Amino acid sequence: MHSDKYIRKHRIDPGRRRYKRVETRQGVSVYWASEKLEDTARVRDLSLGGLFVATQEALAVGATLRLDFLVQEGAIRAAGIVRHAEPGRGMGLKFTSVRGEDLQHLVELVNRSSDHSNFRPSMRQTAAYSAREENC
Repeated sequence: MHSDKYIRKHRIDPGRRRYKRVETRQGVSVYWASEKLEDTARVRDLSLGGLFVATQEALAVGATLRLDFLVQEGAIRAAGIVRHAEPGRGMGLKFTSVRGEDLQHLVELVNRSSDHSNFRPSMRQTAAYSAREENC
């Protein structure tokens, strides 16, 4: 995950996160595309709220992009926005929408990546995505 120095620099309060972030194993990748760039990148960590992708080419904060995962849980299509960028290291992305039919696959991917096999989102969290599925 992030070093203490990074957390202090970016003022990340672990209690501030709405969703538990989990480190992903090798082999979880995502195809992302924006108006200017596209790439396939390794997912370093993931939550129901967003992810960090390791990529040399970082977009500007505020840029929007499409995300396509192809993982053992099934296809996951989402839209996102860049929340922070570190050129040469990667980007922190916030999900803005996840296709309704793909939300269960995202939950399963987070579960598989989590050390806690009983991780489950609350109904309130799930509803936040299903209402915006048309944006993907």
